[in-house]
Amino acid sequence: MISLENVSKKFGTGVFGLSDVSFAVEKGEFVFLIGPTGSGKTTILRMLIRETLPTAGSIVVNSWDIVKLPSSKVPDLRKKVGVIFQDLKLLNDRTILENTMLPLQVVGVKGKEAQGKAEEVLKSVGILEHKDKFPIQLSGGELQRAAIARALILNPEILLADEPTGNLDDETAYGIVKLLSDINDLGTTIIMATHNIGIVKKLNKRVIELNKGTLVNDKKDHKPKEHEEKEEAKEKTEKEEKVEAKEEPKEEKVEEKHEEKEEKKDGKLKVDDFEEALK
Repeated sequence: MISLENVSKKFGTGVFGLSDVSFAVEKGEFVFLIGPTGSGKTTILRMLIRETLPTAGSIVVNSWDIVKLPSSKVPDLRKKVGVIFQDLKLLNDRTILENTMLPLQVVGVKGKEAQGKAEEVLKSVGILEHKDKFPIQLSGGELQRAAIARALILNPEILLADEPTGNLDDETAYGIVKLLSDINDLGTTIIMATHNIGIVKKLNKRVIELNKGTLVNDKKDHKPKEHEEKEEAKEKTEKEEKVEAKEEPKEEKVEEKHEEKEEKKDGKLKVDDFEEALK
C-alpha cells in the first residue's frame, strides 16, 4: 500500500532531513514512527500527501507514484489519505460540526447529507454532544477527537497522525491511541508519529525508528495479539499449577493434624497409629 525506496530529502540549507530511507507498509497495518525532534518523522508524513517531494528516491501510495503525480491528481490522493495535523488546524470561528463537515463541502457534499455524515463520525469518536461548541470550549483530548473525526470524514484508506498525543496527559493520550487502534481494527491503515514511548510500549504494533534522517530500526517481529493472549494464558495456567502443587502437602498436613486432634478429643488414638509413631 505504501512504499518508500531510497528516499532522501535535502533542504535549501544543505541539511538532509532524510537519507536513503526505505520501508513498506501493508494494507491494514498500524505503524509507529518514533525518533527525536528533527529525525524526519513529519517530513515522511508530508511526503505521503505530496506536501513536499523527495530529493531522491521513489514513494508509492496505493497506485500513485508521488513524485510523478500531477498537481491535478493531488486532491484525489488526499481523499484517500486522512491527516491528523500536529497543530490540529481546526478553524476557531466554526463549530466542531462545521469543522468536521468542511472536507465534505470541499468535495461537493452539502446540506443535510454532509451534516448527517459529520454527526455519525462525531458519534463514533465520542464527542457528538460537543458538535455545536467552538474549539476554544473543548479540552485537549476532545480537540484531538474532533481532528480525528475530520480526518475520517471522507472515509480514507490511510490515516496519518502527527504527534496526536503531544500535549495530553497519559490517560487522555492512551484514550486517543486506543481510538486510533479501534479505527485500525476496522481496516484503516495508520501511521502515527510520536515521542510517547510509553504509549508505544503499551500497544503491540510495528515500530519504525528514525534518527537524524536515517532509519535505524524497523521492529517487525512483534507477536500477533492472539498469540500473545495464548502465551499469557499458558503462563497463568502454569503459575496456578505450581501454586496448587506447593499448597497440596500443606493441606494434607492440616488434615492429618485435624484428624489427630479429633482422635485425642475422643481419648483414643488408634493402636496402629500409636505403634507407628513409636517406631
